[in-house]
Amino acid sequence: MVRAALFDVDGTLADTNHLHVTAWWEALHQAGHRVPMHAIHRAVGLPGEDLLDHLLGEDRDRSGDDAMSAAHDTLYATWFDRLPALDSAAELLRALAGQGWKVVLVTSAKDRELTALRAAIDADDAIDATATSDDVDQGKPAPDPVRHALELVQAAPKDAVFVGDTVWDMEAAARAGVTGVGLLCGGIPRADLEEAGASAVYRDPADLLAHLDDSPFGSVPPR
Repeated sequence: MVRAALFDVDGTLADTNHLHVTAWWEALHQAGHRVPMHAIHRAVGLPGEDLLDHLLGEDRDRSGDDAMSAAHDTLYATWFDRLPALDSAAELLRALAGQGWKVVLVTSAKDRELTALRAAIDADDAIDATATSDDVDQGKPAPDPVRHALELVQAAPKDAVFVGDTVWDMEAAARAGVTGVGLLCGGIPRADLEEAGASAVYRDPADLLAHLDDSPFGSVPPR
């Protein structure tokens, strides 16, 4: 048995949530939808189709979905060469890997976007695997991505911790039976993360790293 350190990426390891908000706002605007940015922000972290369902309703005309998703992807890609990692993100992953944790990224990002994010974080030497929404039938907040991540490294839920910045992350962790740790750097309030199941909340990766031994990571004994 191994210990698994599972991490969301956008808003958790990379400071990209508001770039997604801007890209989705423009994509929706181009399609004639007026959606306030605060609503988009709360939906970030959902896979694209689920995000549109959340913002526009499930009974809508879906004929424009592909165009909106493509517009978002094109707009977001303009930042690929300058995506900012959050402070101490790489150091946090390396610290956990050095303690014997298997580090897995659990994200809705894929292909070129995921490549750009990994380049920004610059900690590939500490990352054991990546689980994306394309690997499962349902993305977060369903437990499927978290369960898939555990399967990739052969870890049990009780031996895993999932770090994320959205309620979708915390709900997915709870449904998979995994301890959830919330970070505030994605812009979601502490109370919302705790209500969604976070067992502990930290400011950002640097704050979690500074308190690593006293965090939920410190409660899982070495295997």
